[in-house]
Amino acid sequence: MASSKTKSTSKKISKTSGVKKTTKKSNIKKTTKTSIKLSSKKPTQRTKIVCISHKEDCDGISSAALIRQAFGGDAILVDYPGQMEALNQIVHDEKLKSLFICDLGLSKKTQDEFIDILSTLRKNKVSITYIDHHDIDPTVVKSLEKIKVKVIHDINECTTVQVYNAYKSKLNDHASFVATCAAITDYMEDRPLGSKLLQIYDRQFALISATVLTYNIVGHQKEPDYLLYLVEELADSKFPHDIPNTYEFAQIQVEKLSQMIAKVKKGMKTMKNLGYMEILDAGASGAVNFVMGLSGKDVGVAYKERVDHGIYAVSVRGSKNCKVHLGKIVNILATSLGGSGGGHDKACGAVVPKPKIKKFITELNKQIK
Repeated sequence: MASSKTKSTSKKISKTSGVKKTTKKSNIKKTTKTSIKLSSKKPTQRTKIVCISHKEDCDGISSAALIRQAFGGDAILVDYPGQMEALNQIVHDEKLKSLFICDLGLSKKTQDEFIDILSTLRKNKVSITYIDHHDIDPTVVKSLEKIKVKVIHDINECTTVQVYNAYKSKLNDHASFVATCAAITDYMEDRPLGSKLLQIYDRQFALISATVLTYNIVGHQKEPDYLLYLVEELADSKFPHDIPNTYEFAQIQVEKLSQMIAKVKKGMKTMKNLGYMEILDAGASGAVNFVMGLSGKDVGVAYKERVDHGIYAVSVRGSKNCKVHLGKIVNILATSLGGSGGGHDKACGAVVPKPKIKKFITELNKQIK
């Protein structure tokens, strides 16, 4: 009897100890799970799409509109000097997934910093597409392609036409009209792709639409919200005449430009190869064609002081008879004077430190033959 009690007791003890062991194991597992949950941190999901584009003309605004229609996302509109500032603001955005950069040419002053910032973004797995038609140093293109930036670049077509051509499967039929207007305002409607797009539409309808859109863009440069509104409206397939008050505002701009003719005649100066003038109460880009035409020279230069930055914003235009590539010359010259610049062969711009503006004009005159 005594031995059977002992066996019975030992079995109970054995069972009890077994339960205790199981409980301990269970607690260990729970503790491990809890510690894993506490230590694990989910990486920020990258979902943001951003397009940085040129704000000063129809090509930049239209490029941003077509990117928006094709991919969604937000637009950041800047002038040429503002490009690097915009990139520096988004370079550490942990939510940025895709970046498009449109119609923003590079100067020798900023191209190295540009590559460095894009390299950082690529290390963070941000997809980048650079679409442009300004003259670019071939070594820059190679550097961008090396870090797997998608480069769409053709100096023979405006940027919007290139955007349309690359992504037309994602765009609606109206996008071709937006691209046509951009080609017209960039004087590139006679290029291979641009001319085909223009053939789709009545020429006069396209010309007046492009002109009205341009006057609204130029006239609202100090109103960034309005420029973003234009991007949204164009992305939503609106014609310029469908956007409220565009024709009325264009008329105001036409009146201002007509008054500019008399001012240019009075204030314009000439050198051997160019005409030039400082603009005080309007944008330089709106006056520069009058300077070129009324001076009788093949090149016109108009410049306006930006008091807040201590620089002159310079616009340069060449006639069909101009034999040099103004964009290349202006890029090198402005950089050598501590500024920046560049653009097309017959239409370009620069930022020049205020004390150097006279030297800029003198040297430009020497290099035009």
